Amino acid sequence: MDEKLNLRWGVERKLEFIEFRLFWEGYVNRGDIIDTFNVSVNQASTDLNRYLGLAPDNMSYDKSARTYVRTSAFKPLFLKPDASLYLSQVRSLSDGLLDKHEAWIGNIPDFGSIPFPVRGVLPTVLRTLVIAIRRHEAVEVCYQSMSSPEPQWRWIIPHALGFDGFRWHARAFCEQSGQFNDFVLSRIAETKQSRPTDARATNDTAWHELVHLEIGAHPALSDGQRRAIELDYGMIDGQVTIPVRRALLYYALKRLGLDTDPTARRPQDQQIVLLNADKVAPLNGNGADS
Repeated sequence: MDEKLNLRWGVERKLEFIEFRLFWEGYVNRGDIIDTFNVSVNQASTDLNRYLGLAPDNMSYDKSARTYVRTSAFKPLFLKPDASLYLSQVRSLSDGLLDKHEAWIGNIPDFGSIPFPVRGVLPTVLRTLVIAIRRHEAVEVCYQSMSSPEPQWRWIIPHALGFDGFRWHARAFCEQSGQFNDFVLSRIAETKQSRPTDARATNDTAWHELVHLEIGAHPALSDGQRRAIELDYGMIDGQVTIPVRRALLYYALKRLGLDTDPTARRPQDQQIVLLNADKVAPLNGNGADS
């Protein structure tokens, strides 16, 4: 264990990869390390031997298959197995955010996902906003609001980025409206100048306040259906608590299907209910500059 703690990051990364392949696919060989990390045959052999020295009971060499296989005594030393991380790689591959050779998954299962329109966020706009957030600056942006027929130039003071599940926003103070709003990044056509500002993100109370959504299975479901929903959402004792920034509450309720009366749909379609609805009040409007 002491040797593990003193390993260089690059070495430990390769040993974590070995465990990833052993855990998820049951085997690993020199070629896997060579292809993923672009190292020599000798270096790949050294990495496998180093891993064997640290965890001798985790894998054994199968001479007929010419590969190392996971043993029944396997216990991860470097890897924290996480289904969500595995599936995030699959999702990134599906969305084209990750190339096959960049993924740690060797045998990628056939997969599909629901495609969403690509949001046209301009890299130069995002760069300007990220810099303004870091420097605490105000930025003049040309923004197309749904409340006006044409784009308008306005000064905003961004302090954070937010994602509602479909679109990225800049959370910013708008000097025109005098309040904090969400600005959809794809609706910012261009930016002009920036300037220092004394405004601080600490004044955005809706961003810093957390609302705890207590979610439970729909009471009208059968016992078996409720158990299935409880497993889907990782509920304990029939409920799960989801912390959400109040500024993002509108989007969270909409994404979870909790923004309407739960009796408006069949229990099999609604599936979950908000147990503490009396304590959850979204912002006036949705906090967005629509």
